[in-house]
Amino acid sequence: MELLVGIAVVAAIVAVPAIVLWRVMRGRRELGTSPAERATFETLHTASLAGPPLRAGLTADGADRASRHLRRLLGSPALAITDGERLLVYDGEGEHHAGEAFEHARATLGDGRTQVLSISCDLLECPIRQAVVVPLTTDDRVVGTLAAYGQHASAGLVRAAQEVAGWVDSQLELAELDRSRTLLMEAEVRALRAQISPHFIYNSLTTIASFVRTDPERARELLLEFADFTRYSFRRHGEFTTLAEELRSIDRYLILERARFGDQLQVTLRIAPEVLPVAVPFLCLQPLVENAVRHGLESKDGVGRIAIMAEDAGAECRISVEDDGLGMDPDRLRRILAGEIPPAGGVGLANVDLRLRQVYGDEYGLVVETGRGAGTKVNVRLPKYHPGVSAR
Repeated sequence: MELLVGIAVVAAIVAVPAIVLWRVMRGRRELGTSPAERATFETLHTASLAGPPLRAGLTADGADRASRHLRRLLGSPALAITDGERLLVYDGEGEHHAGEAFEHARATLGDGRTQVLSISCDLLECPIRQAVVVPLTTDDRVVGTLAAYGQHASAGLVRAAQEVAGWVDSQLELAELDRSRTLLMEAEVRALRAQISPHFIYNSLTTIASFVRTDPERARELLLEFADFTRYSFRRHGEFTTLAEELRSIDRYLILERARFGDQLQVTLRIAPEVLPVAVPFLCLQPLVENAVRHGLESKDGVGRIAIMAEDAGAECRISVEDDGLGMDPDRLRRILAGEIPPAGGVGLANVDLRLRQVYGDEYGLVVETGRGAGTKVNVRLPKYHPGVSAR
């Protein structure tokens, strides 16, 4: 049997400040105690605290939670953040200027240029006399502003405000990519549903119809299984589900397929109870089983066997779907997964491979063992716990 590794690749983007902070904290003793080294650590630490709230995008809640950390980076008495339509937060001294903050930002929102403004105030003790207003951009579009307020708009404050705004821009870009990734995954699940459903629905209804007269009770049971399966497949909430739910849906699918194939389809399951609560991407296993039935066993003479295994492997859950069907040419499968040739079958595999890589990273793509006449085994590795992955 020849080994083939699915090769659909997506880029993984990592928020650097948190990683840098971890390394700095781990090596804090090596940093020494000089003022420069302490300042480096404090800057990295502050940036790491400001980053996560901004990863949700430019929102009032995110701006509010990030503002005091950003103000600390700038060392300014006050800071304001706006989007394109309103003030999101004013943080610091001189709160009586908050009502004017969006007006201070209007010119920068219009032309995307840094502005240095003089602020008039009748209160002698007020520390707000000037403001540096810099644009916040995403995809070369001005989406908001950041304003640093203080006694003087020195060249250093202007440069610092521009650098901090640039860092905020990078967090907003990451938020935009996160949203795009979510939309892409939802589109891929919809495409997967469209691909699976017509073939399966036609065969299932034909099978159920064949029992209506000869065995009405059997037809009723199969119809209920069909309803439960389609209800799960077309649900509209959640990118993730539990392995238990995914296996339950697969069981319904196989009940319907066994009704069609009879004794010619034999299924073996070996599932470790410890991995049943593990969160998995929605519809990530059912296509593998359908692929085994459709492309492995339908054209095979005699009995066809499918084995589904899920085992506990420490920090990971390892799953395999194996059939003793016709198999296929490994090079052709590699090219299908890579998108080099039109998929005359195998779209389900390519879709699942891409989604796994998007969620967990390239090291978690499908590993497929196949060969002509040698059957097919699809191997899946999933971390038991992964940031952002939970079955809700």
